[in-house]
Amino acid sequence: MKIFAVLLAIHLIGSCSNESKGNRPVVVNPTVKTEKRPEADLSEMKAKADEALKFCVSKKLSTDFCILIDMSLHSGIKRFFVWDFKTNSVVKKYLVGHGCGLNPWSLDGSKDNPKFSNEDGSHLSALGKYKLQGRGRSDWGINIKYLMHGLEETNSNALKRYIVFHSWDQMSDEEVFPKGSPEGWGCPTVSNNAMKEIDPMIQKAGKPVLMWIYQ
Repeated sequence: MKIFAVLLAIHLIGSCSNESKGNRPVVVNPTVKTEKRPEADLSEMKAKADEALKFCVSKKLSTDFCILIDMSLHSGIKRFFVWDFKTNSVVKKYLVGHGCGLNPWSLDGSKDNPKFSNEDGSHLSALGKYKLQGRGRSDWGINIKYLMHGLEETNSNALKRYIVFHSWDQMSDEEVFPKGSPEGWGCPTVSNNAMKEIDPMIQKAGKPVLMWIYQ
């Protein structure tokens, strides 16, 4: 009888234990949402490049290449494109920073939704076509800058605002998505290594180079 009682107790304890386990809620790991990496629209870029070539011919700018900056793309991916008119293709691409506006300087507060302005003191980048002409010394990066002459109403104050093309030590060579590139006070900024590649190209062009910032 004692053996029977012991076996019965073990059976009951096991049953209770299994029942309690069965009543426990099953914890399912929530699905982690990953931000989808945006891609450049090549067909749109080709259309921009065709328009850019006509513009360069009419304004006597370089017809070797132009710079297209697609600000509709996340700042953590490469959205600065060197477009070769001869091969009708992208030959170089880099990260590029934009203006922070009211967000903290050097962070990435508007990495996927930048605002734009032509107003002095806005700390925002301005959309439109620019003529890169006038190479000088910069206090940033590898100490090279190009003056940006705004050619449209949307960027006509570029020189007045001291908006120039230069490099910045904080800019990365490689994509940082889903993080964004550091934001400055409106200048399109690239990495030091990027500027080392772009600078000789601009100098060799023989004519001012078109930089078109669009969204």
